[in-house]
Amino acid sequence: MKLTKKTAGFVMLSILLTMTLAGCQSNGAKTPEAAQNSAENNTSNEQAKGEEASNSTAPASENAEEQSTEAIKEGSIEKEGNVVLKELAFVYNEHTIAISDTANEDQMEQMLGKPDNLKSHTYSADDGTNMDTLIGFTEKVYTYPGLEIKTISIPEGKQDSIFHIEITDPKYTTVRNIKAGDSLDTLKNAYPEGKLLGNGAPDEEDDFRYEPSNYVDVMSFHIKDAKVESIQIYSLLD
Repeated sequence: MKLTKKTAGFVMLSILLTMTLAGCQSNGAKTPEAAQNSAENNTSNEQAKGEEASNSTAPASENAEEQSTEAIKEGSIEKEGNVVLKELAFVYNEHTIAISDTANEDQMEQMLGKPDNLKSHTYSADDGTNMDTLIGFTEKVYTYPGLEIKTISIPEGKQDSIFHIEITDPKYTTVRNIKAGDSLDTLKNAYPEGKLLGNGAPDEEDDFRYEPSNYVDVMSFHIKDAKVESIQIYSLLD
């Protein structure tokens, strides 16, 4: 009888120990389903962090694209905002007259007075000028003391447009206040973008050219004895 009781006691003790060990193992280890859920949560958290990092760099990229703007080529926009055409002009009696300005005979007389001479010529195939590209165009030449202006009108009959100006009288100044008789140094200070074509000595004749990047509209100063002798402003005709 005593042996039976002892045996039963050992069995109970073994059961308790087994249950205690099983409880510790369940607390220390996760079930397969719990482990899978934990791994999925960690993966989603890492993806969210990656998306946040990507979004944080997006505005900088967008700003860089917004800041990059297409450069506007000189001579390719309307005169009201075209620095080049405003520069290629001269001033007389508060009138600024520029290359590509439209001006008929009445307008020219209002700005400059009646010309000493006015010539008109319409180009044709047999006029001996060999200017086939200008056939049908009408050119007019206005001559004043110390000033000559040429205009041209297209066959469709639109208004005359100024394409050539030549100045020898100091009363006609450029928009940067350069006139015939000014020194070469004064000219260089006013037009630092320009250059002497011949790179000659100051006492030699040379041409100082201010030429915008469109390579169509030009201002040329003829230099003699280190002074501006004449000024030409012109636009190349196609």
